Order: sequence, then C-alpha cells, then structure tokens
Amino acid sequence: MPFVPSSEEDRKQMYEAIGVDGFEDLVAHIPEAARYKGLLDFPEQLSEFEAVKLLTEYAAMNNATDSYISFQGGGAYDRFIPAIVPEIMVKPEFRTAYTPYQSEVSQGTLQAMYEFQTMIANLYGMDIANASLYEAGSSLAEAAFMALATNKRKRILVAGTMNPAYLSTIRTLTAGRQMTVEVVCGADGTCDIELLKEVYSDDVACIMVQQPNYLGTLEDVYEIEKVAHRDKALYVVCADPVSLNILEAPGRYNADIAIGEGQQLGIPMSYGGPYLGLFTCKQEYLRKLPGRIAGMTTDIDGKPGFTLTLQTREQQIKREKATSNICTNQGLFMLAATIYMSTMGKQGLEDVARLSYQNTHYIADKIKDSANIKFVSDKPFFYEFALEFDIPVSDVIRKGKENGLLVGTKGYFDNREVLIVTATEKRLKAEVDKLIGFFNSL
Repeated sequence: MPFVPSSEEDRKQMYEAIGVDGFEDLVAHIPEAARYKGLLDFPEQLSEFEAVKLLTEYAAMNNATDSYISFQGGGAYDRFIPAIVPEIMVKPEFRTAYTPYQSEVSQGTLQAMYEFQTMIANLYGMDIANASLYEAGSSLAEAAFMALATNKRKRILVAGTMNPAYLSTIRTLTAGRQMTVEVVCGADGTCDIELLKEVYSDDVACIMVQQPNYLGTLEDVYEIEKVAHRDKALYVVCADPVSLNILEAPGRYNADIAIGEGQQLGIPMSYGGPYLGLFTCKQEYLRKLPGRIAGMTTDIDGKPGFTLTLQTREQQIKREKATSNICTNQGLFMLAATIYMSTMGKQGLEDVARLSYQNTHYIADKIKDSANIKFVSDKPFFYEFALEFDIPVSDVIRKGKENGLLVGTKGYFDNREVLIVTATEKRLKAEVDKLIGFFNSL
C-alpha cells in the first residue's frame, strides 16, 4: 500500500527521505503568479462502495445505445460485436507482453499483429499494412508526413468533405512542419474536380479524400486519382473498412496510401474513443511507414514463429528529423479487430455492409418527399446521409430522445447545421420504421 503522509510527523519523515525541508521546496520552480492560493474544492473521501454507487449514478445520466435506438453516424457507429470478441481478448495466450521486443515471450501478440496486417492489407487491396496507429485522424497526419518525406512538398489538398475531427488532427500535427491544408469542395459536399485541377500545382505533397465522405456521399475517386498523379503527389484515401466489403478497394484505383478508422471492427463506440487507426501503403513506401510491422519467420529448430520485422524507432537517433514519431500501436483494439474479422469472415462482413446499405436507403426513400426535410446532397451515398430541417438540428435531436431515438449526429457543412444519419446492421425494421415515422411527423 502506498505511503500517504496524513500527519505532520509523516510529512516530516517524507521530506527528510527525499532531501527537502518542506513543501515549498517541492514547488520552488513554479512562479508565484502561477500558483493557486486558495483551497481546492475536493469532495469528502468516499469508501469503495460509495464511490462505485456515485459513479454508477453518473453513468446513468448518459444517453447510451443500450437505452436508446441509435442512428448516429459521422465517424462512430453502433455495430454488433459478437460475444466471442471480448471473451477471447481476455485469454492469456492472446494477452502476452504488449511491447513485443522479445519474440520468445511475445508470440501471441506478434501473431495477432501478423494476422491483422494480412487482413487489413487484403481488405484495402494494398501491398502493406502496419500493426495499427491511434485512430483515423493521426493516420491521415502520418500519411501527410510520408508524402513530405517522399516529395519534400508541404501543401495538402483535401478533396471533398472530410470528417472535421480528422481535419483538425491533420492541421494540428502538420503545423509544426509548416504544412498547409486546403479543402476543395463543391456545393453538395463532394469534390469539385475542375476546381481541384485548377488549384493543383507542383508544390502539392498529397491529395486526400474520404470515401464515402463525411456526409456519406460517394466521391469520384478515379477522377481524383488522375489529378493526384499528374505530378508526383501522393494519393491518400481514407476509406471506411465496412464499405470495402462492397465498394472497390483503394488499391484498385491506385491509392499510394490508404487509411481508415477501425472502430467498426469489433470496438465499442466508447463516447468517441480510444479507437484504431488503420494504415496501408504501396511496397515502395515501406521504409517511410510509421508504426511497426510483424513478420513470419522460423526459429533455430525450423519451427514457424513471428517477430518484429520493421519499426520506426528512428526518432531515438534522428529526433525532429525523423519521418514519424509513432513507434507503437493500438494493441488491444488491433486484437479486437482481428478477432472480429476472423469471426465474421468474408461473407459476414459483406452481410454487415449490405444490411447497413439497405436499411439506410430504405429510410432515405421513405422520407425523401417530406416537406420539412432536405437532403444536403442528391448524389449517391453508401450507408449514411446528411439532412437539413426547417427547425434547428438540436431540436430534432431533443425531440428524438423524447421518443427513445438517437436520430443522428449533429454536424456542420458550409456553416450550416446538418444531421448525419445511418442505420447499421443492428437496426430492426420496426426500429427503422419508428425513425421514419418520427422524421415524417416533424
């Protein structure tokens, strides 16, 4: 049990043990102007039972998907997670040492990495996948750094509407390297191809596109690729992993780097994270890849085994000159995604995508003639779309909650409030019909 200096004598002993005369010596380096002079308003100490009871009461205040019917989109989705996923995650053979530098004691972790990489590379149609990054936003920022390391350019073009959280992360992480981010978007939220051609120049490091985009609409990824590869810029695609079970994989339309958000692959919504960054690329960019790669090998007796083949720990010697400073991966969630994909299989993953597509298109078809609803775009979408209303979106969400519905996610497009709606494979017909009835009653 840790030592807690509760009395003056205890505090004196602690100060003597660490070689100071008193508390002031511990904070002497903090300027007086920065010090808080009053007493902190801490609550009274609670027992374990009291603390659990209080936290349970706080948790009950949340609008969780086990008490509401969720149609929320915009980057986090209420998908079914088979019971086998958390069950296998706690098995000791799959929870060996997190940092697998010693292969002899990390075979479980290394094999999970290897299987994960293989499945993600196949899903995205790319040559290589790493063992994951933090989430999609940081994956996109790392893609920008790879482009900078490849062609020494600092201008990033974003084609169409991208998740604002991803955009914010890209801008934040690339600012220190003086990279700039420009969004090229038409009135309906998709990329304006002609404008993209006009603003493209030989200082563009990469063109990024989200497919489907933030509003759920499909981008013309083939035409965007032609612009990107006019003059040695890299083509970066942020593709929804579930959609790739029906839509064409980025590797098929010549993406240089393809990334994605892995939350939909067996990971709970968790109020926005932590999540799982997927990252794939062409073979030629292997040496600039962030994170780590596990490979299959044989041991001294000729038996198959796994080991780390590549890892970008170069920041230990290159510091700010390093291509990447990410040298880790989302180990536990990578394992969850591996179990999920293994459990679902190719047909199961395709069923998830198809059911989501059918549910969402059924909703759109039933509300398209509603007088008080307007679709932001009339272009094709996959399993997500954005709506505008005659009343504030916040009021629509509030009224939805009163009816037991999380009707969508509030977002913004062109400085206008929009509601991003999706219906995953979890939504039953009665639930979908309830949402349709709600929208048509507004």
